[in-house]
Amino acid sequence: MTKSDQSFMRSFSMLIAGLSVLTVILIGMAWLIYDHEPKEINPEAAKKVAARIEPAGAVYAGNTGRAAMQAAQDAAAKLAASQVAFGGSTDGKTIYDGLCHSCHTAGVAGAPKVGDKGMWAPRIAQGLDTLVKHAIEGYHGPDGNTMPAKGGMPSLTDDQVKNAVHWMTDQSK
Repeated sequence: MTKSDQSFMRSFSMLIAGLSVLTVILIGMAWLIYDHEPKEINPEAAKKVAARIEPAGAVYAGNTGRAAMQAAQDAAAKLAASQVAFGGSTDGKTIYDGLCHSCHTAGVAGAPKVGDKGMWAPRIAQGLDTLVKHAIEGYHGPDGNTMPAKGGMPSLTDDQVKNAVHWMTDQSK
């Protein structure tokens, strides 16, 4: 190797060593800065951990257990009732006033008007079971009249629809 080559190698080695030291210094400084920064806290982390480690079941014993089970059943029933239309009411007039009146008062889409005996008589003659079935499942008649399933409100129960149909037919006999 010539002197020129040796000089280049020495300079290049010093450059590489200097860059290596600079890299180590920068990594050390970044590490120190990172250690002094407050850690980000996820508010959902504790909830996730609690949900993950909670027991799959529980043991209820004695009166305390019965009370807890009854409270859980009552809460479940209340939740189920809140998801049913009209709070679970099965009063036919309440259902009619809340939903059915919009079509059965004005005769929209061929709907028989409540109290119009002439429009209701042929339908009542088919039987209440048929009327209830049409109201629950929906119906498209040959003369163009249309009844959407459950009046267009799928959250109605079959009993609610049945009671509303019975109330309307009672008003139209």
